[in-house]
Amino acid sequence: MQTVDGGLREQHKAKRRARILDATRELLRENAESVITTERIAERAEVAAATVYNLVGPREKIWEALAAGFMDELERRLAVSAPGDPREVVRSTVRLFVEDPVVSRRMVRGWEESGLVLHRGPLTWLRRAMAEAQAQGVLRADVRIEALAAVVGASCVGALHQWVAALIDDDRFLARALFALDVALAAAAADAHRDRLLAPLLTRGTATT
Repeated sequence: MQTVDGGLREQHKAKRRARILDATRELLRENAESVITTERIAERAEVAAATVYNLVGPREKIWEALAAGFMDELERRLAVSAPGDPREVVRSTVRLFVEDPVVSRRMVRGWEESGLVLHRGPLTWLRRAMAEAQAQGVLRADVRIEALAAVVGASCVGALHQWVAALIDDDRFLARALFALDVALAAAAADAHRDRLLAPLLTRGTATT
């Protein structure tokens, strides 16, 4: 019985936490530059301010929680799309951010550790996809997948921050992220696949500039 009761309590906590994060997103969409306080979130979510603190944490933890929600959604999408395709991993990641630009921009600006935003979901899937490509002989056997994915991830974080600062638009965000991936794949390509992996770079337009 205790196990059942404990499970119900956890379910109720999860629902209230989801409501708190939904309320935060709603407030941001209404006014992207508004000050998001625990009290405002609690009022919108119809919970006590102490509940926000207990289930999410202080205000700086709100951004981290929103980022975790982004990555949860990305993992759900990748699980049903093309997890073995590195380009699909990048496309899905960029698409997720640009679909909700107000929330994602504020989240990245507000979170002190936003440079880690891609570390959990996207990089995990990217490493997996690259490892699969290596196992199939598309990438050279001597390539260190961990390092290759880290280079792509760093470039994508840079493109993300440029997009957040409105220095590039949605199309350039995607183009720069894909460019970083294509450069890495071409550099690591096995001889038999080099021409195919070089092709996207040779036909690239001006969107990456």
